[in-house]
Amino acid sequence: MLKILPTLLGLMIAVGVLQNSGLLDFLTNLVRPAADMVGFPAEALPLTLMRLVSSSAATGLLLDIFKQYSPDSFIGRFVSVMMCCTETVFYTISVYFTAIKAKKTRYTLVGALLANAVGVVVSLWICRLCWGG
Repeated sequence: MLKILPTLLGLMIAVGVLQNSGLLDFLTNLVRPAADMVGFPAEALPLTLMRLVSSSAATGLLLDIFKQYSPDSFIGRFVSVMMCCTETVFYTISVYFTAIKAKKTRYTLVGALLANAVGVVVSLWICRLCWGG
C-alpha cells in the first residue's frame, strides 16, 4: 500500500485542481463545439472528462446531473449507462503499473482511451435508440 501512496496522492491532487481551478470548465468549453456538432449532450462533458481520472468525483458530478435533470431524463439515463461502460483510465493505469513496477506501458493508455471512447459513443447510441433524444 505504501508503494502506491504517492500515486494516489497525486491523483487526488489532480482531481482537486481540475475541479477547483476552472480547468474542467475550460476543457469542457474547448470540447463543446465538437460535441455539439456530433450531437453529444454538453451537460455530460464534465462527467465524461472527470470519469477518466476519478470515479468518486465522477459520481459527484453524476449526482449533480440527477438533481438538475432527474435520473429519468434522457441525460440522466445516458450518464448512468456511460458510467457503467467507462473506466477511470488514469487511476487504474497509474495504480496497477505502480504496483507492478512497470516502466513501459506500450499501448496501454492508447488502448484504454480508445475503449473508453467506444464506451461513451455506444452509451449515447444505445440511449438514443431506446429513449430518443
